[in-house]
This record gives sequence, C-alpha cells and structure tokens, in this order.
Amino acid sequence: MDVLTPEQRSRCMAAIRGKNTGPELIVRRVLSAMDYRYRLQGRGLPGRPDLVFASRRSVVFVHGCFWHRHACRFGRVTPRTRGAFWQTKLVGNRERDKRNIRALRRQGWRVLVVWECQLRAVDKLASRLRAFLDPPQAE
Repeated sequence: MDVLTPEQRSRCMAAIRGKNTGPELIVRRVLSAMDYRYRLQGRGLPGRPDLVFASRRSVVFVHGCFWHRHACRFGRVTPRTRGAFWQTKLVGNRERDKRNIRALRRQGWRVLVVWECQLRAVDKLASRLRAFLDPPQAE
C-alpha cells in the first residue's frame, strides 16, 4: 500500500531528473577544483555518459544506487508497491548499463562508474578520479 496519493506519487516521480542531479554536481565540483575540463551528456555515445573527457578517451557515469542497483544497502531496496514493475524496470536499467559500457569499451573509451554512495568521502573520490584520468604511463 502506497502512503502517498497517486497525484502525490506522480509529482514526486516527475521531480526526478536525468541530468544535473545532486550527485552529478558533486562530481563536477570535485573535477573542476582539480582543473579537469569535460563535456556534459555525451551525445552520440552509447548511454550518453554524464561526463566526457574526449582528449583522454574517457567517460564517467554518475549512477544513483537505487536506480542502477548498486550492491550497497541503498541499491538493494525494492519498493513494496508494484514490486514486479520495479523489479523489471531496475533489472532493465542494469542490463542497459552493461550494454552501454560494453559498447563504449569496444569503441575504445575508458569507463568509470561513480556511485552515489561513494560521494560521502570526497577525498577518496578525488583520488579515484585522478587515478582514472591520469593513469601511469607505460614506458
């Protein structure tokens, strides 16, 4: 049983954005503070990555744990109302993510997924992003 009326639930769901989300803005602030330049919403690339570093052939996806089924406690939650619908939707999201990442890698792109739950430790996030964007060069 849903605790909200259908109108309230519709308003809540309509407020969920696909770009310029809170987690994405955090990652963008960290990258800007480290002087990295990027493009947003990679049009023409599989999955439209949130951040594209074309000169580095690298992309970053910022995923919400619930929507993309991360292994953390936030990603394991399934709504009680319309459980079958949500299970199908969320599993479909995960499968689509795998297809998009595979397609990007086949095209020669390096891919990093940043999960919403990882944004609490900004220092760890910054070092992870730096390691991804500036990998050690083989000599």
